[in-house]
Amino acid sequence: MTDMHMKSPSLTRRRFLTASSSLAALGFAGSIMPMGMNKAFAAGDQTIQSACHWGIFNMSVKDGRAVSIAPWEKDPHPSPQLPGVLDSIYSPTRIRYPMVRRSYLENGGPKAERDSRGTGDFVRVSWDKAIELVAAEIKRVQDEHGPSGIFAGSYGWKSPGKFHNCRTLLARTMNTLGGYVGGTGDYSTGAAQVIMPHVVGGLEVYSQQTSWPLLIENTDTLVFWGADPVKTCQIDWLVPEHGVYDYLKQFKETGKKVICIDPYRSETAQMVDADWIAPKPHTDVAMMLGIAHTVYSEGLHDEEFLSTYCYGFDMFVPYLTGESDGTPKTAEWAAEICGVPADKLKELARLFAGGNTMLASGWSLQRIRYGEQSHWMLVTLAAMLGQIGTPGGGFGLSYHYCSGGTPTANGVSVGAIGDGKTIDANAPEWLASEGAASIPVARIVEMLENPGGEFDFNGKRQAYPDTKLVYWVGGNPFCHHQDRNRMIEAWKKVETFIVHDFQWTATARHADIVLPATTSYERNDMEQIGSYSNSGIVAMKKVVEPIGEARNDFDIFAAICAKLGKEQEFTEGKSEMEWLKGFYGIAESAAKAKNLDFPNFDDFWKEGLVLFDVPQANKEFIRFGDFVEDPLLNPLGTPTGLIEIYSKAIERMKYDDCPAHPTYFPPEDDTGPDYPMQVNSAHPHGRLHSQLCGTSLRETYAINGREPCVIHPDDAAARGISDGDIVRVFNTRGQVLAGVRVSDETIPGVIRLDEGGWYSPSDPTKPGSLDAYGDVNVLTFDVPTSKLGQGNCGHSAFAQIEKFEGTPPEVTVFSDPAAGQ
Repeated sequence: MTDMHMKSPSLTRRRFLTASSSLAALGFAGSIMPMGMNKAFAAGDQTIQSACHWGIFNMSVKDGRAVSIAPWEKDPHPSPQLPGVLDSIYSPTRIRYPMVRRSYLENGGPKAERDSRGTGDFVRVSWDKAIELVAAEIKRVQDEHGPSGIFAGSYGWKSPGKFHNCRTLLARTMNTLGGYVGGTGDYSTGAAQVIMPHVVGGLEVYSQQTSWPLLIENTDTLVFWGADPVKTCQIDWLVPEHGVYDYLKQFKETGKKVICIDPYRSETAQMVDADWIAPKPHTDVAMMLGIAHTVYSEGLHDEEFLSTYCYGFDMFVPYLTGESDGTPKTAEWAAEICGVPADKLKELARLFAGGNTMLASGWSLQRIRYGEQSHWMLVTLAAMLGQIGTPGGGFGLSYHYCSGGTPTANGVSVGAIGDGKTIDANAPEWLASEGAASIPVARIVEMLENPGGEFDFNGKRQAYPDTKLVYWVGGNPFCHHQDRNRMIEAWKKVETFIVHDFQWTATARHADIVLPATTSYERNDMEQIGSYSNSGIVAMKKVVEPIGEARNDFDIFAAICAKLGKEQEFTEGKSEMEWLKGFYGIAESAAKAKNLDFPNFDDFWKEGLVLFDVPQANKEFIRFGDFVEDPLLNPLGTPTGLIEIYSKAIERMKYDDCPAHPTYFPPEDDTGPDYPMQVNSAHPHGRLHSQLCGTSLRETYAINGREPCVIHPDDAAARGISDGDIVRVFNTRGQVLAGVRVSDETIPGVIRLDEGGWYSPSDPTKPGSLDAYGDVNVLTFDVPTSKLGQGNCGHSAFAQIEKFEGTPPEVTVFSDPAAGQ
């Protein structure tokens, strides 16, 4: 249990003051910043507390410049990525002024040629000119093509904060100005969040998990299947409290078994000294079926659980036994596919059934072709074991995300800026109920390639809009989307591309209009601590003045709305601090209703944070516990109210790539036999997706100035590759350079090249040119997971690898393309 989790059932005034006093005792009392300060900071030294995706921190400022950063003293496991946060403010990649692509500015705006996108030929303009260009283009597209001509489904890990939420602010702007096309779902869980409502009645991927204290006490075997919480829980969608690390340590100290199933020996496997089982990538469903067949054939399945809490197991059995297709899914059958010996699969079946087993899956399993099957089969296996809804067993889909399973505090939540949606009974047909037309978020390239084309999605037949303008904030699609070269060609169909960012990412480099945004360290905001723990509220205080001419996203959008006569509707006439006080007032009201002794806004802002307690009942939370206790009173949100191993709803859709029960499909790609190596495009250790790649933090992991690529010694020897070499990794979709690390942490036939490396084409004027740094999405497969989920296949890539000969091209993406402007 971390220090954030107090023992008493309510937050007391004394506890609040004690927390603030501890900061003063460590020399941080002088860090208090006057509310609403907008002018330059006074000369001298200060230490200012703020927060970000990597945790609460204390930033030292000297004469208005941030000079050092240190984690909050109560953070039990500070992220080693924090130094990159400081460097991001002053990085050479910082965008300092409004910029417009030269050809766009000089040759007719949306009528200009588009081949020079990405070449870095920008012209500096004034803010007045930039706002005029953006406002005029929004109006033109709205007038000529209607709301469906604008795609503003901006996606990405925007900065935390309840006010400066740039994605919400973009939606608010577009709703204020007449509407837009957005995106449904996300790249992280695209397949799982669509299939899980059919199986267990909810998204599940973002649900709170059975609490860690219960796992430590009751779980006999803890299985991390494609999950690496030691790495991925460094960060949080909100502000992390990093509670999972102490729990992992405590579980390890029990001496009970931990198993990591992954083609790569993960950081979690190394930290807890887990048994490492390494199947071939994309064969997890076959492995689960082989285990399930042994459980069934040896009578180890829980018939009572299956008959009481599940629907359709009897319709799944013919497939499992081979009665329906002539192929029994035996351990021997599975071993041939996944590469794990049959005896080991049988051993796992008996181990799982012989004690309390928690199957904690990552989301990587479903970011492949037919990815919906992975978590459906995981739930089916857990149901066969009969341990769902028990204190130490079942399955979990978010133990690796934001410290899932950390008990939730008895706290309150602050409000947040709204997206300006209104309900209009006379709204046009294209306008969806949520306030904007939408497409599955990972299908944006298909939308651009095929305007008006029809597609299936979760039982519905829809058509792609004809998009003319793309507006993006808070994300980096030219990093996170698959098949980079195909994407670049498709993007040429966009007439105008507008981007807000604070760094010259590949996305900004491919824009027509680039507006410099502030970092979250150059503005005031507030956020919850812990997506699952909700252990407190923290003030995200402004640390330094904006660099160059950077502006807050809110101010940028307010100026655009003002240009189009909608300023009042957007701003509601309130300043930054007035918005924050209003959001905090919502928390005050909620605290009063719960009889919590809660500080007023001025006290909160002065002290910087407020912490909550964890009730004992929350430490004993069991996922699906209420359902298992009484399935009639607490039914699931499925048509039957039960766990659906067989789905009649999916059966009626008649999709050839998503049958009515969990099914194994072989790995799929279109590269052919000349590309035998499977590419494991996992999350990186040293950054958050692509965030912080453009900082000095890169020096801690880059090899020979390139993104690291891990290859097994056998594969390296066969190709004459040694540690530190620069290699070319390539397939029919593209080619990248990377720096090699030879290690048996990966299995033969699989190379590890993390996602998030910035795209740096050696010749931006030539389609398909060699990427000099190592963007793995140059290689990945851009097809939907299935007609049901339409998720992304970011883990799908086959390639070849060879030692690079000659002089490697320069990496240019980590410098300012508009230097000297």
